[in-house]
Amino acid sequence: MSVFGHEYFMRKALNEAQIAYQKDEVPVGAVIVYESKIIAKAHNLCEQLIDFTAHAEMQAMTSASNFLQNKYLNECSLYVTLEPCVMCAGAAFWTRIGTLIYGASDTKRGFSKIKNKIIHPKTVVISSVLENECSIILKDFFQNKR
Repeated sequence: MSVFGHEYFMRKALNEAQIAYQKDEVPVGAVIVYESKIIAKAHNLCEQLIDFTAHAEMQAMTSASNFLQNKYLNECSLYVTLEPCVMCAGAAFWTRIGTLIYGASDTKRGFSKIKNKIIHPKTVVISSVLENECSIILKDFFQNKR
């Protein structure tokens, strides 16, 4: 059992979201943990890479798979500041991510809004970890855009 809890790793994901914010990207951050160690960290890069698939989760899953030299991440935990969209949840399904932990819910585009379950049946899902902090950075970003 890790001495670091969900809040510790979510704060690391929030650090990544802050980097995205500073780059004028939608401030979403993600980290992937394996055996109580962060093996991947990422943030949205859609604007910088001119790539709508460059979400934080996608970047982190690719990095973690490269690190482990394995396409399956069933022994890993994905921490992300915003509920994954359908694309990212689908990718998480294919990686068989062990645990998905997210902060803020995405009431418009989050995977939990669709009727069919797209997360792998063995994946444990934990929501609302540091939900307020994760929501604030997003609200602030979009408020400044208006």
